[in-house]
Amino acid sequence: MVNARSTVPGTMAAMLLTGHGDVEKLVYREGVTTPRPGPGQVLVQVTATAKNNTDRKAREGLYPTKGKEEVTSFAMGGTPTLTFPRIQGADVAGRVVAVGDGVSEARLGERGLLDFNLYPDARADINLAPDYYGHGADGGFAEYVAVPSDQFYHISNPALADAELAAMGMCSYQTAYHMMTAAGVRAGERVLVSGASGGVGTALIQLCRVIGAVPFAVSQPDKAQALLALGAEAVIDRSGLDAFVERVLEATGGAPIDAVMDLVGGEMTDRFIDTMIADMSTRTTYPRLSIAGASGGNVSEIMWTRIYLYQVQIFGVSHGTREEAAKLMAWIDSGALKPVLHAAFKLSKLHDAERYFVSRGSDYLGKVVIVPDAQWDAHGAAYALDREF
Repeated sequence: MVNARSTVPGTMAAMLLTGHGDVEKLVYREGVTTPRPGPGQVLVQVTATAKNNTDRKAREGLYPTKGKEEVTSFAMGGTPTLTFPRIQGADVAGRVVAVGDGVSEARLGERGLLDFNLYPDARADINLAPDYYGHGADGGFAEYVAVPSDQFYHISNPALADAELAAMGMCSYQTAYHMMTAAGVRAGERVLVSGASGGVGTALIQLCRVIGAVPFAVSQPDKAQALLALGAEAVIDRSGLDAFVERVLEATGGAPIDAVMDLVGGEMTDRFIDTMIADMSTRTTYPRLSIAGASGGNVSEIMWTRIYLYQVQIFGVSHGTREEAAKLMAWIDSGALKPVLHAAFKLSKLHDAERYFVSRGSDYLGKVVIVPDAQWDAHGAAYALDREF
């Protein structure tokens, strides 16, 4: 291992997840052994890590795949990889302070952003057994983290503060982009974006505009101005299921939605399908639904005759690919994508951040980031909420 200008301390502060449960399972400790970079790795001094809904769901064991009441961790590879204690936090921004064998010392001092995936193989075009930092390996809710050198991307854009950079992490942006690539979204197509005010939703709106698609956001009316400024063509009120399809068609001028990006699930999914099959005679492509969340409910009642007779294509999305991550990092570095940062919390106050994340109000838009206490003045204080918890 090669250290940077200053010696890396032997211990660090970290938030440890000690088991499935509520926030009391998150324990803040100092004196945790600082990781060392292995061959092909870099050691990153963390300056900010974005908060994601998957942190809460993994902590609470809310990834059932067999029974509705099942309590389990994410285990797509066949064997559960979430062991305790675990340091969560996937979307890590920071600076390289040490390198492992086989990594150039020229990387020392680089500021970057982590591609959060634990890829099962070296393929760049597919990711069939996904896992991620903060779940199958320790993540960024700590002062240091060791990660693969080729997955910590150097970001040179000086316009992005570290907290803003973390807010553009791959957990949201790569999920959003893979939802679009899986469904084959193309320029000119009308795309319905549910959960539009969250991290994946705001990423979807921007990514649609980057490739030339037209995003229609589903959200609360009081968030319309911010979502329109972000790039939404229109904002559709998510309340009132009976009139939802009519509101969507009014926004599109009567044209059906080409593809739905569903982050909600539950009873809304059937209504989302209605927006695509309202008038099949005018369609030029198959109706497509990508789903990557179930914030509105984990079970949806859908008539399969509606799926096969209308030829609705459904794509389940959890993680993206190396190719997609590289493209996203280039867009971030070039300024084509903009951060949507809502607030920052100190690492030692992660309990407050978790509670706020669950009960967030109508002013919430974008991402919450977690900043190590030692980095707070430099990278977090400017984004703190103006109230105590």
